[in-house]
Amino acid sequence: MDLAYILAASLFIVGLKKLNSPKTARAGNFLAAFGMLIAIVATLLDRQVVSFQMIGVSLLIGSVLGAILSETTKMTAMPQMVAMLNGFGGIASALVAWSEYDRHLPLIEPTTLVTTLLAVLVGAVTFSGSMLAYGKLEGWVPQQPIVYPLQQPVNFTIALACVGLGALIMTHQALVPAFWGLFAISLLLGVLIVLPIGGADMPVIISLLNSLSGVAGALTGFVLMNKVLIVSGALVGSSGIILSELMCKAMNRSLANVLFGAFGKAPAAPTGVKAAQGEYVNVKSASPEEATMILETASLVIMVPGYGLAVSRAQHSLKQLADLLESRGAHVKYAIHPVAGRMPGHMNVLLAEAEVPYNQLYEMEVINPEFDRADVALVVGANDVVNPSARNEPGSPIYGMPILNVDKARSILVIKRSLASGFAGIKNPLFENDKTMMLFGDAKEMLDQLVKELKSL
Repeated sequence: MDLAYILAASLFIVGLKKLNSPKTARAGNFLAAFGMLIAIVATLLDRQVVSFQMIGVSLLIGSVLGAILSETTKMTAMPQMVAMLNGFGGIASALVAWSEYDRHLPLIEPTTLVTTLLAVLVGAVTFSGSMLAYGKLEGWVPQQPIVYPLQQPVNFTIALACVGLGALIMTHQALVPAFWGLFAISLLLGVLIVLPIGGADMPVIISLLNSLSGVAGALTGFVLMNKVLIVSGALVGSSGIILSELMCKAMNRSLANVLFGAFGKAPAAPTGVKAAQGEYVNVKSASPEEATMILETASLVIMVPGYGLAVSRAQHSLKQLADLLESRGAHVKYAIHPVAGRMPGHMNVLLAEAEVPYNQLYEMEVINPEFDRADVALVVGANDVVNPSARNEPGSPIYGMPILNVDKARSILVIKRSLASGFAGIKNPLFENDKTMMLFGDAKEMLDQLVKELKSL
């Protein structure tokens, strides 16, 4: 048994390590899944489970649902999928802990009861917070931060109520209504925590919720005294919080600021020439024909994908354009900002679906020096992650945030629906740059026109 658990834990660690690179991520995912299969089989045999029929039916239902979701979920909806799976992990931990609470009544060992209550609290917060994140990403709930007076004091009061109910249950273990109340209030707390999180901060909140789902799993492992569940939960929890910190660093903000700052709550700039800070002047727009003339002579083209690429599902059109440019002798690279999109690695996932070679994807630190010698930087649906205000304007809310140095390229083409601001709610001086030409329109439609024009040459 212990050998099986050691093997499973080793596969988890190796799989997690392989997730560091797009080239090895698929293999890492398989190894971790295989490790979980070993852990499940070993646990079932060790615990001498009687009702294998029920477990078999559950596995069959889960497998069928998983297969359907994997086949029907578009890559553009992957952030929603991740948020939903985080929530399922949280609620599973909470329900298992609840079951153990009922099973051990009326007398529960204090340490076990503490971990049970924590598992319910963290699991319920993870579930409701993840479901709200799913709603925001799906567009069912406004992506802008939703704030109201005394929001943080209210959240703090509800958190204190959870602590109070937990203390009450510790002294009156059989007080089942108090346990129900803890579960319900924890669900409410999860909603209220995610409510003020804006769309721009979704990569961080999804990563954080993933971490919480791991913490809930580890706590459930302590409740069940299951070693492999403790190890796997701890790995997910620790890696998730590390990734959250990396996301925050990429935005030059703290995790506390993401959770409590309601970043982006200012109203978005209207469509047209007005932005949140001043009016745009000397903005040059270009037709697909003019943009094609610039692209056809380029030796090095750096593609900069953003959330607009995902919204218009334009990754295949971008790849087609890149293939055409390469057939004409150009060298094409893709610049990936850590927080471009709505989940960690969002752009990598989209471009992988379009079969963009991994060796053409470059992280920000590697690609930034390349912009100085790039003939063209083609920005597709990105805004805040290419805003020079982060370098040049100390008073800007994004000042200090690492950005892609698009403004260093010899020519800049920006595909965007309008001059409306991004989630930071501020003006982007890149759009006024003398080297910049704006291609206004839907990303996929504009890229398709560029492909058509390039083919006609």
